[in-house]
This record gives sequence, structure tokens and C-alpha cells, in this order.
Amino acid sequence: MLKILSAQEYLTKLQNKTSPEYLQVKDAVENIIKEVIEKGDDALLKYARDFDHIQNNNFNLRVSQDEIERGLSELSGSMKSIIKEAYENIFLFHTKEKEHSWTFIHNNSFLGQLVNPIEKAGVYVPGGKGKYPSSVLMNCVPAQIAGVSELYICTPPDKDGMIDPSIIYSAGLCGVKGIFKTGGAGAIAALAYGTKTIPKVYKITGPGNLYVTMAKKLVYGEVDIDMIAGPSEIMVLADENTNIDYLTYDLFSQSEHSEDASSIVLVPDKKIADKINLSVQEKTLISKRKDILTAALSNNGYIIIYSNLGEAYSIINEYAPEHLEVMMDLDFIEISNNIRNVGSIFVGQHTPEPIGDYFAGTNHCLPTNGTAKYFSPLGVYDFQKRTSIIKYSKERLKQDYQKVIDFAEYEGFYEHANSVRIRNLN
Repeated sequence: MLKILSAQEYLTKLQNKTSPEYLQVKDAVENIIKEVIEKGDDALLKYARDFDHIQNNNFNLRVSQDEIERGLSELSGSMKSIIKEAYENIFLFHTKEKEHSWTFIHNNSFLGQLVNPIEKAGVYVPGGKGKYPSSVLMNCVPAQIAGVSELYICTPPDKDGMIDPSIIYSAGLCGVKGIFKTGGAGAIAALAYGTKTIPKVYKITGPGNLYVTMAKKLVYGEVDIDMIAGPSEIMVLADENTNIDYLTYDLFSQSEHSEDASSIVLVPDKKIADKINLSVQEKTLISKRKDILTAALSNNGYIIIYSNLGEAYSIINEYAPEHLEVMMDLDFIEISNNIRNVGSIFVGQHTPEPIGDYFAGTNHCLPTNGTAKYFSPLGVYDFQKRTSIIKYSKERLKQDYQKVIDFAEYEGFYEHANSVRIRNLN
């Protein structure tokens, strides 16, 4: 089921990657954004009928207080308890990320950086193939810790015009100001430009399909975004001591997201590769998600044979996977010295990827499609902005006076020079 390639064959394949799929929907998304700008709520209500198949004539874009109370009463106490503990774990981890203002005195000048929260942020929580309270927590907890004062959620409703109560409960934990029942590219446009019902925000985060991804790319600059995210990815570094049953279900955990999810395993010889393929084939047949697993693993599943760990590290750093499981005996020093381009690393046979998706505390909003080479996991720092501050003394200006004038005039900016020269401190 998974295609077997040598390390060199796979490296060549990586270096010949084609353009991302989201570019295929660019024209359609541009039209949606234009319609939301022009028609606002009316466009979103039309999309609710056309795309979400809402039949309710009393449908409103904003989740009402009655809907919030009903949702909270419908969610079981046990699920509330699980979500609350996950929230606490995620909160604890992310408090370590918060940046703080700093200042210092240098040679008669006062210098520093002010760190403030972004004031308004919008989070996109997907619908479709699952329910995603975890997406609420992963996006909203960092914003909450950063101090975002206005935090909003957009998420697609079900056919009855409702959203899952777990979304409502999770949003309440995170201090969300409003939940809006709209999805797809239209939701991104509404958050970027504002409508009568949905406020314009300064930053948009959260995963989504091709249309959501393309919309985020197109509105970037009007607002900030977190990253350009694609389909789920998992890469597993394994050897002859790896538990193949564990490995198989870890691959399934990402492949069940969508038909275009990617699963890649790195092993030192073909005997292990054959055992993995046999295990995958057998367990796919008895899975409740058989069809989606078959499509994802057949289309985007690979087993790569490496001749040494250096070659394996080269593939990992070139592919830059969203998730990397190290299912072999490597210590932290070895891993940290050799693996650079990864969204999140799961070390050891007892750290399956879903632990990071839900409960450990690390963020599951991760760079995909090779962007771990320059993007980081979503964090508190994504909801903070920095402002530099300078105060020169008269003595320091005297010291730098002529040097700044000379620098400005060298670049041809004579009024920059005059701005300093007018102070005439000689």
C-alpha cells in the first residue's frame, strides 16, 4: 500500500515538488472575498444556504445566549472535565512562551522594546469531517495568555444551523467574545474586512480546507495570519526495534484526517518496510475509516529506506514534516543537534502523535508543506506585537551627530540629515 523508495529517490522527489493545491481555487476565493466585501452578512447567509444547506428561516450568524446555555447543558460532564484538563495543560505550556517588554541604558541612550497584545483576533474552527474543540483551545489559549481583548470564532454550522456544544464550552473557557456560524473563505473575508455582524480583526488564525487556506493567503496584508497550512503530515523515524503495531496506528491517526494527508516512514532496510506494509494492509481492512485511510495511504504514503542516520536526517530536514515521531532509541542531544525543520517532535514509543493533538499542552497548529523551514508552531508570541523605543540624551546626540548626518547624505536623504543638523549641537 505504501510505496517503497530509496532515500535518494525520495530526496529527488522532494526537490521536484509542484505548486500547492490551494492555488487551484484562487479565482473562486477571490470572487467570494469580493462578494463579502460588497454584500456583507447577506453574502454569508447565502453561503449558509448554498454550502451548509441551512433550512432554518430563523438562522442568525451570531450564536445567541440561548444557544450558548443550551449547548452547555447538552455537553456531558465527563467531556467538560476532559476539555477543562486539556485547557489547563495547554495553558501551562503556553505561559512559558509569553514575551515581556525590556529596556536598557547604553552610552547615554535609553533603548527598549514594548511588547503588547494584538487587540482583536479571529479564530477559524473547521467543521466537515469532525468536531474540533481542540482547535478552539489550541488557537484561543495562546491569544488569551497574550492578552487579546477581543477574540472571536467563526465555524461552519450543521444543517440545523447549530454548532457543537464542545465548541461553545471551549470558547467559554478561553474568554471568547463572540461565536459566528459561518465557514469557508467567506468567514475569512468577514474577519478580514468586517460585516454588520462580524467585527474586523487584526489577526486570523486556525486551520481549514483549500478555500480557507487560499483566503488567508489573499487577505494577508489587510490582516496578519498565522501560517499557510496544508493537509496533515506525519513522518516516523524507525528501526528494527520499533513496535510496528504502534507505528501503523500512528500513521492512521493522521491519514484519517483527509484523502490528501501524508504518511512517511524512514527505516534502515526493506524487511522492516515489508512488515510495515503488511501491518498497514491488514489493519486498514478492519478500520471504521477504511475508505479514507486507503486513499490517503495509497496516494501519499511512502516508506523510505535510509542507509545511515545522516541520510535520514537529510530527508527529515528537507521534507520538514508537520509531525515527526522518533520511534527508536535516540537521546535528546542527538535529536536536537541533527533535526532542525519540524513542526513538533514526538520522542519514544510511548508518545503517539494524538497526545500532542489533544492533551500534552504543546500546540497542534503546526507548519505543513515544508514551511517548518521558516514557520513555528502557533504560540503566544503570534498574538503579541513589538514596538521599539528610543530616548537619546543631549550628550549622546552630540556623540552621533555627524555620523548620522554623513550616513543619511551617503544614502541621498538630505532632509534626514537636516533633521539632525537643525539641532546644531557643535
